[in-house]
Amino acid sequence: MRAGMNGAKYEVVSRDAEKVVLRDVGPWSQHPTVTNDAEQVVEDVALWAGARRILYYDSDGELTELRHDGARFTGFAFVKSGGTK
Repeated sequence: MRAGMNGAKYEVVSRDAEKVVLRDVGPWSQHPTVTNDAEQVVEDVALWAGARRILYYDSDGELTELRHDGARFTGFAFVKSGGTK
């Protein structure tokens, strides 16, 4: 689980050769959501995940992808059930 001083707090749900799946765990009164801290989350996860897709369950339980180019966050992509976009 990652929790910076003021960063998003999340846990790794699963990981395989293609993707990493995170869960935003809060509490959001003390930590920003993964959505609101996306740049830092991508920077942190890319250190060990490399080029794998980074998916996360947001604070509403919706599965979303953090798009990235290396450690640089490039945007969001909503994911349909089953883990495909």
